[in-house]
Amino acid sequence: AAPTRVFAFRDVRWAPDPVLEPSAAVRSPQPVPLVIDNGSFQTRAGWACPDPSVPAEPLLRFRSLAARSRGARGGAGAETQVGNDLGSPEPLRWLLRSPFDRNVPVQLELQELLLDHVFQRLGVSSQGCVDHPIVLTEAVCNPLYSRQMMSELLFECYQVPKVSYGVDSLYSFYHNRRQNWPCSGLVISSGYQCTHILPVLEGRLDAKNCKRINLGGCQAAVYLQRLLQLKYPGHFAAITLSRMEEILHEHSYIAHDYIEELQKWRCPEYYENNVHKMQLPFSNKLLGSTVASEEKQEKRQQQLRRLQELNARRREEKLQLDQERLDRLLYVQELLEDGQMDQFHKALVELNMDSAEELQSYINKLSLSVEQTKQKILQSEVNIEVDVVDSKPETPDLDPLGSEQSLEDVESINEFEPLFAEEQPEVEKPVAAVQPVFNLAEYHQLFLGTERIRAPEIVFQPSLIGEDQAGIAETMQYVLERYSKEQQATLVQNVFLTGGNMMYPGLKARIQKELLEMRPFQSSFQVHLASSPILDAWYGARDWAVEYMSREEGWISRKDYEEKGGEYLKEHCASNVYVPIRLPKQAPRAAEAAGRASGTGNPGEQA
Repeated sequence: AAPTRVFAFRDVRWAPDPVLEPSAAVRSPQPVPLVIDNGSFQTRAGWACPDPSVPAEPLLRFRSLAARSRGARGGAGAETQVGNDLGSPEPLRWLLRSPFDRNVPVQLELQELLLDHVFQRLGVSSQGCVDHPIVLTEAVCNPLYSRQMMSELLFECYQVPKVSYGVDSLYSFYHNRRQNWPCSGLVISSGYQCTHILPVLEGRLDAKNCKRINLGGCQAAVYLQRLLQLKYPGHFAAITLSRMEEILHEHSYIAHDYIEELQKWRCPEYYENNVHKMQLPFSNKLLGSTVASEEKQEKRQQQLRRLQELNARRREEKLQLDQERLDRLLYVQELLEDGQMDQFHKALVELNMDSAEELQSYINKLSLSVEQTKQKILQSEVNIEVDVVDSKPETPDLDPLGSEQSLEDVESINEFEPLFAEEQPEVEKPVAAVQPVFNLAEYHQLFLGTERIRAPEIVFQPSLIGEDQAGIAETMQYVLERYSKEQQATLVQNVFLTGGNMMYPGLKARIQKELLEMRPFQSSFQVHLASSPILDAWYGARDWAVEYMSREEGWISRKDYEEKGGEYLKEHCASNVYVPIRLPKQAPRAAEAAGRASGTGNPGEQA
């Protein structure tokens, strides 16, 4: 028999990040760098300190999301939640905002919320500024405008002393470097929004030949959600993006040969042995199952009593208020009758009335309202007593006229007794629970067959979701063909895989298969997977920050920011290539005017 593969969704709720107390080694003898891996899926932050008392791992890990609620009507202001403080993203999916467009931060207001969360939870206690150097990751070939806004935020808002920018995948490559450095290699990085092919020659990024594929884990999750919603329209709302991400992380894999793998899934035996059944949460009670009629009747009577008590309480409160107002008005009327005109006129002004006739009109209205409220209270008490009396079982009066029944009448009644005896129990019989005709647990299961390989396959075949782009294999071949044969042989000796979207089982073997098909006969190549594809970017940034902590290389100081602008970048082994903005030089207006005057005065010289 095939093994039962039923998996329950974990639906993990995020625990709020605590406010950490930094170690004394973080600030002495000088403030150590703060490393922030600013990813479009997750933000990771921690200290780059060589002291062993400080953990050499990210202390904060949270989703790069923020949600701002509109606030309650009672006067409470809007509430902003960031990262793990959200608890679960699904109830707030329509409120979630990200500072990223693809993998480039463009919403700096939201980016500021993320940085505030990082500095607050890491316990940065400096007054009015952040006096730690910042190491921040950025996208490959990051637009100058994005870097300019980020530098402006860090230097102007947080007053940081210096900052360094680097590419996350190059930091991961730096962390997993071999014995000989600088080294060359072909870095394949696939994240939440994008996939990059980065050639590295002699330890430096060749930015001119970098390529990007606009596909990643986000598009795979959306594609898987569409597939399962079409397959199970009855569970449309239960098939959420968070659950699809869980399926991708724990139940998907990359096929070694996609077409061949699909042929295997057509075999019933292979399907039964490899299908994964995801159990959705459900309730054992069907819609048709109901409680007994007596319980229903009792619940209704309880609700009716609560409603009557609530109405009675409101009427009493209204009666008390009206009675107080009426007593006040009657007191003012007594002032008029006693001839105390000065106090009477002052009281009229306080009551915002103009004359004694208006006062009398209000007294009549309030008296009528008080009498009506008292009658309603008495009527409600009578109704409650009547309900209590009616709820008691009554003995039917068989002889209302007090006359004796004849023998014939008794016999005629006895003839109809069997009919009433049969019908009466059916009326009072409680509604029996509807027994399910099928297994409820199986009805709430998602069968994952070919979906396990179809969703992650989009990075190799973007046409599966209608994207007019090349996959990883074609892009890798296109990048390699831009180099000489010697450089190609050097690059393929170190094909490095990193990023959260590279953790599928079978992906390394698939890359080796694609390289085997595109490389010449009997040529060699090596494929390496990062030791921790998700966290190696932060570990590499920390390694770089510890090594270059006391150097000037790679650090942008506040003086550099003020002199050269926010888009300025100091290059290092894991950074982008700085391409300054070159604007065409314009001639001064005075020189232009002089040139025009001389040109009009002597046309012979102009010729």
